Amino acid sequence: MDQAIFDDLLQSLKEAKAIARGEIPASRRLTLAAPDVKQVREQIGLSQSEFASLMRVSIKTLQNWEQRRRNPTGPAAALLKIVMTMPELALKTLGCSA
Repeated sequence: MDQAIFDDLLQSLKEAKAIARGEIPASRRLTLAAPDVKQVREQIGLSQSEFASLMRVSIKTLQNWEQRRRNPTGPAAALLKIVMTMPELALKTLGCSA
């Protein structure tokens, strides 16, 4: 490995460590807005129980998302993004009908 590339990588790791410890601010920060789960559900015309079943979560979890007490994460957030972007395809693929 070229010494200049190695030095750049080493400096980057040192900066990452300092950022993680809160010693220096990150040069940029990406913030994603939480989706409006209730709006998505209403847009595709499903009841809370139907949408909770589609998302494979409990109705209580869905209600927490809709009332913004919690936000979907991981696979649920990914599935919600798919439902938001291509609802017909998502419903068809998951064997649901709106």
